[in-house]
Amino acid sequence: MKNILAILLILLLVSSCKKLEDLNVNIKDPTTVPGESLFTGAQLSLSNIMVTPNVNQNIFRMFVQQWTECTYTDEANYDIGGRTIPGNFWNVLYRDVLMNLKESAKVLQETGTLPGDAPSVLTNKLAIIEILNVYTYSVLVETFGDVPYTEALDPDILLPKYDDGLTIYKKLIVRLNTAIGSMDQAQGSFGGTDNMYYGDVGKWYKFANSLKLRMGMLLADVDNALASTTVAEAVPNVIMSNADNALLTYMSSQPNTNPINENLVLSGRKDFVGANTFIDVLNDLNDPRRPLYFTTVGDPPAYIGGIYGVQNDYTLFSHVADPITEATFPMDFFDLAEVEFLLAEGAERGFSVGGSAEEHYNHAITASIEFWGGTADEIAAYLADPKVAYSTATGTWQQKIGMQKWIALYNRGFEGWTSYRMLDFPVLLPPPDAVSVLPLRLTYPIAEQTLNGANRAAAAAAIGGDDVATKLFWDKN
Repeated sequence: MKNILAILLILLLVSSCKKLEDLNVNIKDPTTVPGESLFTGAQLSLSNIMVTPNVNQNIFRMFVQQWTECTYTDEANYDIGGRTIPGNFWNVLYRDVLMNLKESAKVLQETGTLPGDAPSVLTNKLAIIEILNVYTYSVLVETFGDVPYTEALDPDILLPKYDDGLTIYKKLIVRLNTAIGSMDQAQGSFGGTDNMYYGDVGKWYKFANSLKLRMGMLLADVDNALASTTVAEAVPNVIMSNADNALLTYMSSQPNTNPINENLVLSGRKDFVGANTFIDVLNDLNDPRRPLYFTTVGDPPAYIGGIYGVQNDYTLFSHVADPITEATFPMDFFDLAEVEFLLAEGAERGFSVGGSAEEHYNHAITASIEFWGGTADEIAAYLADPKVAYSTATGTWQQKIGMQKWIALYNRGFEGWTSYRMLDFPVLLPPPDAVSVLPLRLTYPIAEQTLNGANRAAAAAAIGGDDVATKLFWDKN
């Protein structure tokens, strides 16, 4: 009898403890984050890091000298170490983007096809995740060179090796081809949890092919045969209208506002003005995008750029145009103008892109001015200017395309920087107090040097030195 009572007492205690444990479970929150939500978060983190003007994370607008600083000029003088910018950029891309994309794909595969959906809807979701994976890794390679890839994101490998940048890039093109080939444009995908195309698979298909075009062109000087084939395959399916531009939609309230609004308006700081390097060119060309890019100052009103790399009085120089600082201003991942400039370059290289370099150059400028809100009359007058017209503009095709692409890629600092490194135009001179040449890459994060030193050292040696002046594998000129 005593044994029976003891057993009953133990069972009662276990049952009571189980009920007490249940009190610690939040039944209002899911135990697993939906794959769609993880995708949304990764998409937002990627957009934020690519568009933010926060000097702790992204100073590419200053690398291409479209903006400059007012009081604190370290970043305009290429000081990337004081705020550990390379590490901050690296961490967001690996931790907040790639890890969340990996987890999103895992959860979606475990969840399977949702009731009422065709199996291809899940396939489309996974393809879109893969497209953003490729985009993100391409940014890492274009920024640093050799980076962790095959051993990255593995929780069991604390010290991942670095892979060869060119090898990664070629593998990324294969992954992109696979994702493109798996997409069913007749079916949906993420719907409203996709803040770029709202689940429109046809538009994602065009974005993926436009990314393929860009990646192919980047390889033109290092593997011309692969570049030519990649470009030719992509061309029929790239973005061909501003309506298909890859724009991420922001909301009017935090934390989902455009980071430009947060850093230029809500912060109350007066840190940036347009750089004279950029605005002087716009003035010389009487560019119709000036009022869409910047404000006027003075009496009579004029567009005046602050001297690049030195302290500037915020009140005396042109500021970023008001619409760009709105909370809802979209982030531009890829647009028609960039596609057309890439096609113009392809035509000059003899690639199968259809049309002449001049035709694509004109289409690119037209697309840019239209996108920013310019008129048909302004476009016609601009293209007729001998300093703009392809047949009479100064310099080689690299200079002509490079100058106009630099103007069209305003507010897209990273792509402006990549274009500068690809075409070597415009000519951008370091300011008097620059701590280095204009960076051609970011150095590896300090944390990598400390925690993953052997692998980082091997990578640095392989690319020719962990220095901002080191040209990456694709930068041959």
